Amino acid sequence: MKRTSRDIRTANRYEVLRQIIASSPTSRQELAAATGLSLATVATLVGELLDLGMITEVGFEDSAGGRPRGLVAVNRSGGALIGVDIAETYVRVELFDLALTVLARADEDVRPGESRPEQVVGHVAAAVGSVVAQAGVEAARVLGVGVSVPGQVDRDGGIAEYAPNWDWHDVPLLDLLAEHIAYPLYLDNPLRACAVAELWFGAARGHGDAVVVNLGTGVGAGLVLGGGVHRGVSNSAGEWGHTTLVLDGRLCHCGNHGCVETYVGAPGIMLNLRELSPQSPLLHPEDQTATVRALADGVAAGDPVALKVVRDTARYLGAGIADLVNLLNPEVVVLSSWVASLLGEPLLDEVRASVARHALRRPLAATGIVLSPIPTDPVCLGAATFALEGALQSVGQRTTGKRAPAAKGRTASPF
Repeated sequence: MKRTSRDIRTANRYEVLRQIIASSPTSRQELAAATGLSLATVATLVGELLDLGMITEVGFEDSAGGRPRGLVAVNRSGGALIGVDIAETYVRVELFDLALTVLARADEDVRPGESRPEQVVGHVAAAVGSVVAQAGVEAARVLGVGVSVPGQVDRDGGIAEYAPNWDWHDVPLLDLLAEHIAYPLYLDNPLRACAVAELWFGAARGHGDAVVVNLGTGVGAGLVLGGGVHRGVSNSAGEWGHTTLVLDGRLCHCGNHGCVETYVGAPGIMLNLRELSPQSPLLHPEDQTATVRALADGVAAGDPVALKVVRDTARYLGAGIADLVNLLNPEVVVLSSWVASLLGEPLLDEVRASVARHALRRPLAATGIVLSPIPTDPVCLGAATFALEGALQSVGQRTTGKRAPAAKGRTASPF
């Protein structure tokens, strides 16, 4: 699909605001240099963002012998953004100011057997209401709610097309949420959310080619190629967790056998532990988070069972990441989400060793493998940027109290 002049203008507006968020306060000249846009274009876009109240003038700086340069910065109180991380075992919602600083957070547990769409929607609605109340934000200041849901999504139609761990098929998620939430809503999945968060604030920042490996109950890879998030023709790129790692291996929720996810996702890690030591006190059969945390504590204490489970998990994970390194030749691979956060450096060290055994030398030499440095939930942060994108796409036509289209125009997306 060919990009229109409006698409390009939206992308440029977004890039300018992104740079202002990253380096406030900054001048128009610095923005032109950072974005590659002309000074005249930057001046026009800055004027639009000032009119929207998203940024503000904050004084001047001296230039080398010339006129003082005007400085602009994010207007933190110019609006609020909400990011929703719907995961297989929890719903987490965070409310951000326009500098994407967390102002409020709410969590809801999703227990086994509580994964029907109406139940999940109830959790999201309750948590969104909670963060708005906590932050004391007026409804008119909420620019939008970005929602991340596992699996394959139709972001234009607001539909969760396929969530294998819940057996969801073609769930009209945004329509269901709109019955309870009166803010503009935007949908995508955690692979894209984590990739955007790392591109803006994390280890992928400044890199044109990166892979963000999302390690949770499910597993996938957010792809940054050529400086932007790669979605694929049907917004399905990154389903690396459902590539085959072991022929005729473990049965996966997707119906295939031997998927990466079945060996390195949280349930797969629990199975690694159960196969090694069925009666291990580290195993909490009904609690993924407690089991992974117990393994992390066990590794720190030198427990041999915990050490072997993490090492075995890293062997599988490293083999899968080596495929990504050989195939995509990225500058950096980022281990993200809650499993990576809990297992931390011990997992990272073992993964690096495993990748080194399987990846080709030349692409590996150009690739760093790191943990996500983002201190908050990267999925919530990335989802909030979906809402920011939507707000900027609808400049001049945004209304409050209605559901907005679900970030229309995949090819127009600034990321």
